[in-house]
Amino acid sequence: MLFADLLAVCMGWYIYFLVRVSSGWIDIAMEPDFWLPMGSLGTFWVFLFFIAGLYRHWYAASRLDEITLVFKTVSFGCLFLFFVVFVDDQGANVQVSSRLLIAVYWTIMLVSVSFGRMALRSIQRQLLVSGIGVHNTFIVGTREGAKDLYDQVIRYPALGFRIIGFVGMDARSGRGMLHKDIPVVGTVNELESLIEKYDVKELLVALDSTEHDRLLDIMSHTDSHRVRMKIIPDLYDIISGQARTNQIYGFPLIDINPQLMRPWEESLKRFIDVTVSIVVLVAGFPFWLLVALLIKMDSKGPVFYRQERVGKDGEIFSILKFRSMVQDAEHGGPQWAGKSDPRVTRLGGILRKLHLDEIPQFINVLKGEMSLIGPRPERPVFVEDLTKQIPLYKRRLSVRPGITGWAQVKHSYDESIDDVKKKVQYDLFYIENISLRMDMKIIASTIYHMLLGRGR
Repeated sequence: MLFADLLAVCMGWYIYFLVRVSSGWIDIAMEPDFWLPMGSLGTFWVFLFFIAGLYRHWYAASRLDEITLVFKTVSFGCLFLFFVVFVDDQGANVQVSSRLLIAVYWTIMLVSVSFGRMALRSIQRQLLVSGIGVHNTFIVGTREGAKDLYDQVIRYPALGFRIIGFVGMDARSGRGMLHKDIPVVGTVNELESLIEKYDVKELLVALDSTEHDRLLDIMSHTDSHRVRMKIIPDLYDIISGQARTNQIYGFPLIDINPQLMRPWEESLKRFIDVTVSIVVLVAGFPFWLLVALLIKMDSKGPVFYRQERVGKDGEIFSILKFRSMVQDAEHGGPQWAGKSDPRVTRLGGILRKLHLDEIPQFINVLKGEMSLIGPRPERPVFVEDLTKQIPLYKRRLSVRPGITGWAQVKHSYDESIDDVKKKVQYDLFYIENISLRMDMKIIASTIYHMLLGRGR
């Protein structure tokens, strides 16, 4: 797709150059260079297409939706180029010439980019129909609903679903063959291991109206896996806020847990993470050295504290913090920290109130293990235990954990399971409303808490 877009942009510039310069139809003071603008335009358009989301996952998506986004992006890009870069006409006819050039270049770009993308989509569709590039898929739910859903899906091979098995809700689903050549491979309780065993990328959910509440069971067994989940439209009312309708080839599906952030927002969020981390670590380096020295003077033990935490998609990483507790504080086993925890050192209490113990985590942010904003990363033993007690707890693992987050600024210590449940509610609210604006609000609240000394 990137190659097709670059080819379309270069062809668009070549045709525009013929009209604008070589044709002699429009007077110019000096003939511009050909190759340098071509390279600059290629970079500009690819960057613009990227932040607009034209390189996100468009697997078997609506071509009309894609062309609509191309139309919007090309229109914005052409206006930007002409009013910022290309307004160089002189003389009495400047108004007429500028408007004409905008229309010409816009038309050329729209046609060339759209044609290139539609040609590739047609090739992709033929490959999918031929069985190339399809995704291993389970149908999950009740037997009768699964049969009906299978009969509908099989009519549209370009959707890219290779149905390899049926997963029942419980043991009553039985074994053997479900329908035609589709075997019953197991139950929802075995879903995690089945996804890994069969390398499944998609789940199609077919539930009866009396089993709507079982959707949470299915989601709780998939949150730690990179699988996409779709259901039939009549279940929309039970997952308000977590679904996005996607109608393809006249066959309506609803995406569960769709892409959380727009591609350009996600890229900008990562850029901000890296930039802020570098500034904090480099600009404050002398002060961090002083903090490290004070920690060594205050109590025995290392300057830094390392601990295994669970990150995005269940990946385990080692979190790094300034030590704020006595050495071997958890010799009796993992436990939550309280407001007046006796294990916290004198200096550690100050560091915690000012959130300064979190500073080394900016190294985790640079490594891509964390973000500035996100759910607090928890230890594997707690994640395993809390997943059993709190529905959708693993939904927190769909984004990078953060140094600070909505739950941290709205709630303090985790001293009981009720505290954890409350924080999970805040975390899920953040995930469903994630945006750069939300991040800025959390950063402002965090700074406010730091200035007032309202740390953990």
